[in-house]
Amino acid sequence: MTDATDCLFCKIVAGEVPSETVLETSNTVAFKDITPAAPLHVLVVPRRHIVDASTVSAEDGPVLAEMLLTARAVADAAGLATPDRGYRLVFNVGPDALMSIPHLHLHVLGGEPLKGHLGIE
Repeated sequence: MTDATDCLFCKIVAGEVPSETVLETSNTVAFKDITPAAPLHVLVVPRRHIVDASTVSAEDGPVLAEMLLTARAVADAAGLATPDRGYRLVFNVGPDALMSIPHLHLHVLGGEPLKGHLGIE
């Protein structure tokens, strides 16, 4: 299991690894996925290392709420948070779900009609 010291997303949050940041809040960072599965594919991560959704506790509630608000702001900025458009939010947990970075992250996908299963990591 990866801890915060060798976690890619923790290094992105710390500015040690470059990324194309879309939005930052006090508890989250949103950046473009390097292998997009849709025209808009942004990852929203908490600044604090949380392994995945299966390790979230009640105390993480405010961080999760902020992740959802950040995702909505990303979708809104892209013109997708409207009644005639839309976007998809995805949390993956574990290898069967193709989670390759063990740091909680929320995929924000949109920009075209989304169909079927997306192979998103």
